[in-house]
Amino acid sequence: MSRFKLYMVLVVVMFVWGMNLPALKYLTAQMGPVTMTSLRIFLAAVTVFAILFMMGLVRKPMKKEWGYIIGGSLLNVVAHHCFISLGLSLTTGTNAGLILGTGPILTAIFSLLLLRTIPSKWQWLGLFLGLFGVAATVMAGNTGPAKVSLGDVYVLIAILSQVLSFIVISKAAKTLDPRLLTAYMLMFGSIGLFMISLVLEPGEWRAFGEMSSAFWLLILASGVVATGIGHMIYNYAVGEAGPSKTAIFMNLNTLFGLLGSVFFLGEVLTSHHLTGLILIVAGVFFGSGTAEEWWRRKIKANADKEERLKASRAKN
Repeated sequence: MSRFKLYMVLVVVMFVWGMNLPALKYLTAQMGPVTMTSLRIFLAAVTVFAILFMMGLVRKPMKKEWGYIIGGSLLNVVAHHCFISLGLSLTTGTNAGLILGTGPILTAIFSLLLLRTIPSKWQWLGLFLGLFGVAATVMAGNTGPAKVSLGDVYVLIAILSQVLSFIVISKAAKTLDPRLLTAYMLMFGSIGLFMISLVLEPGEWRAFGEMSSAFWLLILASGVVATGIGHMIYNYAVGEAGPSKTAIFMNLNTLFGLLGSVFFLGEVLTSHHLTGLILIVAGVFFGSGTAEEWWRRKIKANADKEERLKASRAKN
């Protein structure tokens, strides 16, 4: 797949993920969030395995690949989905959407640090802008640090876990197809989440028998489309283009998530939210290296223009 087509597909994935945020907010209000999430992730795993089986891509992992699968399951599935489900049950979809928008800047910074590359001054600026954006977001509607929602903290932990998992996925992609890695991560992750739900929400699994048709429709759409197919495509993109480049598209996830929360949940955007969004986007622009690259190209273009003018004057 060409980079252009890959990026266009990522835009669609971000739209689906953005619309999935208010859906998850609704689902977490219906029953225990971790129990619900374990079923949603299991449905995603079955979906991905079924697709890959038809494509002839299913195989038994090699011994060294199991470490990536276990690490990815713990970070990308168990920690990420557990904390985001708990967070959404305690905070608003708007706050969650903006905090998730820090994914690109965190991915860029962690990629640099874990690859032992020292971030530039521009990228450090992006990091601090992104952090200020998070601060503005979690303070939305609150009067002080003591009243910061625990749900916001959970969502932040969720995105940190996901960001770290992208590093694991990018390394695993050297030998293991990221789509197959996704299937294994989702399957083992769903089992891990269910075990956690038995401790945190004992007996909650019985509530599945009391759920409405709307609940089942949303959990199928969320599990199969958003989580299963969406994560399979995104993780494939991470393996193809790298974590930093694909993470930039998560800004669209934030935008679509905000719009979904406003239209479907009736939530209100405040000045804090807008400030947080602006700072987060600015942080991504600087932290991902986009600003630095743009500045280099501008300097080079000006230098080339100056050389052409000197050559033209020399001829005359």
